[in-house]
Amino acid sequence: MPASPQPAATFGRSQRLKESRDFQRAKTKGQRLPCGCLIANWFAAPGLQTTRLGLVTSKQVGPAVVRNRARRLMRECYRLHQHELVGPLDLVLVARPSMARKSWLEVEHDFLKAVRKANLLKTAKT
Repeated sequence: MPASPQPAATFGRSQRLKESRDFQRAKTKGQRLPCGCLIANWFAAPGLQTTRLGLVTSKQVGPAVVRNRARRLMRECYRLHQHELVGPLDLVLVARPSMARKSWLEVEHDFLKAVRKANLLKTAKT
């Protein structure tokens, strides 16, 4: 008997943090955990239907090309592991300058390490 299919790993508009008040709420009322090349801020939002993601990359990370790459890497980490996260919550990932020198696997490792430490995973995978 085949295993049940995984839900589609998409990242649509309904899953994005768009307004500055949502970013601010995650920063002021939520919790914060720096881990490697990123910082995770999250705020449990029981009124939401789904988990939403916001990305922050300052000019300290590097020029526009480097900042865009950092956003793509963080977005892909979230997209691949979004169904493993408890929810609903607002999650804001902040790129640190060290992300400019990291590979995809290193960024994914730091992302998973951060969500594990924050107890945001449904199951603890090793």
